[in-house]
Amino acid sequence: MESTEANSVSETVIINVSNSHNDTVSFERKYSRSLKIYELKHKLETITGGNAGTMKLELYSGTRLVSKLDDDNQSLQNYPVEDGMRIHVIDNFQFFQENVAKFELSQEEYDKKADSLRSFLRKNNLGKYNAEEMAKLEEERKLQEEEDRKKLEETAIGARCRVTTKGQPTRLGTIMYKGSLENKPGTFFGVKFDEPLGVNDGSMNGKRYFECGPKYGSFVAPKAVEVGDFPPEEFSLDDEL
Repeated sequence: MESTEANSVSETVIINVSNSHNDTVSFERKYSRSLKIYELKHKLETITGGNAGTMKLELYSGTRLVSKLDDDNQSLQNYPVEDGMRIHVIDNFQFFQENVAKFELSQEEYDKKADSLRSFLRKNNLGKYNAEEMAKLEEERKLQEEEDRKKLEETAIGARCRVTTKGQPTRLGTIMYKGSLENKPGTFFGVKFDEPLGVNDGSMNGKRYFECGPKYGSFVAPKAVEVGDFPPEEFSLDDEL
């Protein structure tokens, strides 16, 4: 799920990490939602002592299993991960040390591992070790930034819009703000929804950007917003019995 709403789906997510060797071990970690699952496993190797090639990941909210992160080529943003959730690492943890609150291999030690994900990627010119792929991703990022910039310039405050984000119903609303947000990368539309299907009241981190009622506002990435003739839907008591 790509990051489209700044207040509920930021560019990064803070999660706890537990493992099948000792469920009480947990670390608060901040990761980019754009990380591929195989890249996340690579990072979890140095935290848990597990092996990216054999570990399996499960996403929990409290004790409830939310999803299995079982597609290495998908990004974190393609899963319903939220701040405070827990990723549980299942592996044999041959490198795990007993009675250590946090186990982390040094970068030098990790580089020496022949069976690590980093070694595999380096040998096969994959991921960040593939210059062509990284150049393509950078080009796509710049194109998206340019599209977002044009959309913001061409969209007037007060315009009607339709917002489509993964995991949410299609929502209608009005553009109330456009631009950057304090301490957030990128640019966003501030949308006042017709119904209380948002996550804020037009403010974020104590700073107000526009006025609306609680749960009527959201800050949304431009690519998730379609501007057009979307009149408010009329609701009649006869529509529901």
